[in-house]
Amino acid sequence: MAQIELSTIRKSFDGTDVLKGIDFRIEDGEFISLVGPSGCGKSTLLRIIAGLEPQNSGQVHIDGRPVDGIRPSARNLAMVFQSYALYPHLSTFDNIAVPLRMRRLSAIERLPLLGPLLPGRRAKERTIRADITAIAEQLDIAPLLRRKPGQLSGGQRQRVAVGRAMVREPRAFLFDEPLSNLDAKLRVHMRAELAELHRRLKATFVYVTHDQAEAMTMSSRIAVMMAGELIQVGTPAEIYDDPGDIRVAEFIGSPKINILPGRVRKDGGIDVLGTALRLGCGAAAGDCRVGVRPERIELGAGPFSGSVVHLENLGAEAFVHLAIEGAGARLIARLGDVRQLPAMGRAVTFGFAPDAVRAFDPAGKRIELRVEQAERIREPAHV
Repeated sequence: MAQIELSTIRKSFDGTDVLKGIDFRIEDGEFISLVGPSGCGKSTLLRIIAGLEPQNSGQVHIDGRPVDGIRPSARNLAMVFQSYALYPHLSTFDNIAVPLRMRRLSAIERLPLLGPLLPGRRAKERTIRADITAIAEQLDIAPLLRRKPGQLSGGQRQRVAVGRAMVREPRAFLFDEPLSNLDAKLRVHMRAELAELHRRLKATFVYVTHDQAEAMTMSSRIAVMMAGELIQVGTPAEIYDDPGDIRVAEFIGSPKINILPGRVRKDGGIDVLGTALRLGCGAAAGDCRVGVRPERIELGAGPFSGSVVHLENLGAEAFVHLAIEGAGARLIARLGDVRQLPAMGRAVTFGFAPDAVRAFDPAGKRIELRVEQAERIREPAHV
């Protein structure tokens, strides 16, 4: 296990900054996901941690010791790639054995004809076989050890790649979008497998993904990256419930958070679509944006109204799309009861509790709010 600390990591390609001073610490034994849209720099940051890519400036520390300039193999970090990187001509056993043979056998012992004849080679091979068998049983791939990668499913190949990383007994595991090549059903299954593996090993996992579902369901903490910057680091619940930036609020959550135009009054109150919320803040008067998660929208009561323009019935839940005059975009409400959905084209009223509101200033930064009264929302105000 390892603690990894990044200090002011900067990286550019051809004059374009892809990492703009990344600072954060990955604690020993935690599962942290680097999540963000394509091109945000998360894979580049992972490669810098692994030593596969040098940074322009800044430092990487592992267990308190700087590792800049140390070759990747000496860092003792295991990396699992999106493409699995398995040797197609080798069996599952031999693929997993590669790092062990490279580490435990000399160059002469690895020779195909002469190596097996050298004294001590058979004893080393027995220990390698025992280690691989133990890992294969952990990952439920023992019956597959004689097969080649072409005879394995996507999920089985992924487990082989993880097994090859595990036999090295690394200080930390680095995953670069390892599930992106799998179908949707298998991704859900592998998410659970990786989370269970982390709990068994109690090792440090650094996981890169653009899929928020993977980050939310597996991670101890999530680091959200945008355009080469680290925007927010927190637990999945903190990232979802208390986004510090509107970009985080919109990226995390499916369907994404509803954003409505708002305004901060001179007295610190907040209006949305001409309705005064029972909320106050210390921000300067002016425009703001107000976010409400789809599951916090309550249909059938409230001061707001809209018309149903689309319905998505998923069986266990439904998404109701509403057209709201003056909102600039459709609003989506998530309903847990699909038995009584509003009809298409019907006008409906809706509201939301004050504690469901997240407000952001024109720069996208979070505005801290206080609930003024217990009531939900009062009638339209004339300010």
